[in-house]
Amino acid sequence: MSTFNGLVAEFPDIRGNVYCSAATKEMLLRLERYPCRINYARGILEARVQKYRHLRNLFKPIPLNTPTLLELEPENHLQVTLLDANHCPGAVMFLFEGQGKAVLYTGDVRAEPWFVNAIARSPSLIEYSSGLKTIDTIYLDTSFIDDVEFPTKSEGISELLRKVSRYPSDTIFHLQAWTYGYEDVWLALSKALGSKVHVDEYKLLMYRSLVATHSDAKFAPSSHLTPEAPALVGFRCGNTQHSGCLTLDETVRIHSCEKGNYCSTVRNHPVVWIRPIITRLPDGQDVLEVGVGGGAQDLEREAELDYLTPGDVKALMEALGDVDCISNDLRERLGQFLLGAIASGRKVPIELKSTAFRDSNETELINGLQGIASKLKMRSERLSTNQYQPLPNIITFPYSRHSSYPELCRFVSKFKPRDVWPCTVDVPRWLREGITVEQLFSPHCSGDEFRHDQAMTERFKKHDLDVPVSLNSQSAASVSNAGLSTQSSASVPDRHREPSTPLEADVDPTSLQDSQDSTLSDFALDTRLQAFRTVLDNAKGRVGGEVRLLSTTDHHSTIEPELGLEVTQTSSSGGPST
Repeated sequence: MSTFNGLVAEFPDIRGNVYCSAATKEMLLRLERYPCRINYARGILEARVQKYRHLRNLFKPIPLNTPTLLELEPENHLQVTLLDANHCPGAVMFLFEGQGKAVLYTGDVRAEPWFVNAIARSPSLIEYSSGLKTIDTIYLDTSFIDDVEFPTKSEGISELLRKVSRYPSDTIFHLQAWTYGYEDVWLALSKALGSKVHVDEYKLLMYRSLVATHSDAKFAPSSHLTPEAPALVGFRCGNTQHSGCLTLDETVRIHSCEKGNYCSTVRNHPVVWIRPIITRLPDGQDVLEVGVGGGAQDLEREAELDYLTPGDVKALMEALGDVDCISNDLRERLGQFLLGAIASGRKVPIELKSTAFRDSNETELINGLQGIASKLKMRSERLSTNQYQPLPNIITFPYSRHSSYPELCRFVSKFKPRDVWPCTVDVPRWLREGITVEQLFSPHCSGDEFRHDQAMTERFKKHDLDVPVSLNSQSAASVSNAGLSTQSSASVPDRHREPSTPLEADVDPTSLQDSQDSTLSDFALDTRLQAFRTVLDNAKGRVGGEVRLLSTTDHHSTIEPELGLEVTQTSSSGGPST
């Protein structure tokens, strides 16, 4: 989370141990980075590499809906209550109470109407929702702040079931869900189609960790750490073992095996791909989720041609005059396709595998053109075939795991806190568009002072971001982590202007969503802003400015040493550091 460093201002002494739900602990201890688990599945690694195994003694699980008194230090106690966050297995909100203060930290949350009503009736929160007490600050998941409604999860599942019911009974489906939070979709599909869901061994291992057995005896009682666990991986009733909907059997109709580790059924048979999206815009455009979890080819990107100019296309068409393998008709369509890509501001995908590229990440021009041409041919064949087979091979359905902005407003309004601190902020966008917490949430709060706005003003008051209009005119293929992401250049109905630059997707599904792994220092932010202003000056003709790059290690707080630039900082102890 870009502006939340893990510290709660009201309770600065929370540190050391990692308090979480029991489900989160078990899953974290088994979590593997994508390259490691794929290489293990392929036999390249002999043992699993579990990212957080070395922290096992720091994880302290707390049961949900149970006020728990923690001793931070002698005579310094804090009561914490974990509440389900309606995001994914193990995801919880934290209610901190003590020293006359109360804080609700949501983490990633989907505040659907039913969820808000249920959480407001929780014994731990009812005194706040009824106005008997006031929450000082809600630390809020502000992944989306565009004024667009999202369908509820149940509405999305209903749409999906209606769509899959139109297909023949032998159709093979693959749900492209690369992260956690789509368990209810598996359960609904399995029941509706009468088929189990094939997953890879890693996924099954993760979900089996949600079942805790209390002894090694064959018929020992077991407990399930999340409500969906028994339906996913099975349970024992008396002497009978009942299986769940997840299976390693590759012959079933529904699949959700991981990209890069597809089973033989998915590789060798026609498949209808199921892709979750966030929502649909009024013009019908699908809004994909930024990052892993919404499809969008995050884990294995296609090769692309870089941005082209009309002059590039003209020269390219002239050069193709002597290429026999491309017909005149296809050459003309190729030119129209490339010109269309220029108009939309997109890069051009090439239908080539990574093996077609040399070590320098280059390939022959003719290979790339043939890749585009083959894609155009397949598109034409698909159009002609669809006259006889109208059912698409890609199904989308709305299923967001994060809250929409209207949902956040209703959530905050239910508790009327004094303040809201946004945990996910695209700082350049907020500065450029003048977005503030007061603007977003003041009508729903009982207080009129917002610490985040004050912090932003204090930190960036010395910077004057003169962003030219031309930078805002780019056709955005995606909106940053604080906005929406779409596949088209269609404008998003937004209470603010459209952002100018997309945020790169985080391709690691093990990063606990929203990237809390790194902390940006004041120095890092200043350096980035200075680099941004220098680039603008250079673009305006005032050349000569030095653009310094930050290292991707050390929490993005040091200059990249390979550039030969040394910058001296004053450390917290008063001494110099490089």
